[in-house]
Amino acid sequence: MNAIYTAVATANGREGRAVSSDGHIDLPLAHPQALGGNGQGTNPEQLFAAGYAACFASAMGVIARQEKIDVKDVSVTAEVSIGKDEADSGFGLAVVMRAEFPDHLQGEPGRALLEKTHAFCPYSKATRGNIQVELVIE
Repeated sequence: MNAIYTAVATANGREGRAVSSDGHIDLPLAHPQALGGNGQGTNPEQLFAAGYAACFASAMGVIARQEKIDVKDVSVTAEVSIGKDEADSGFGLAVVMRAEFPDHLQGEPGRALLEKTHAFCPYSKATRGNIQVELVIE
């Protein structure tokens, strides 16, 4: 790959801070309450969900422009779950990508757009074969 842009961020664990090299991100980190924390900060799953949703929505815009599809009323939500991974006794991730489509993209047109977006999106490519990603149309 010939890198066009490289994002740089530093963190010191789930109970610390995450800071980007340009200073745009400077967040306290905390375990969510579901994992025994106080929930008084963001967590890696939230950051991953935000990044994946933004990337997926942008990738959908690229595909839609190529195919002359109106996606101005589409929104994408990523749900990132963490849980025990039975395969190696560690933890694993799973993602549900929810696309809210207007009427003209319900059914097969929306499903086709969602599948093409999933094939094109850099986050989807990075997760393919590594974590379960479910695509849902709403």
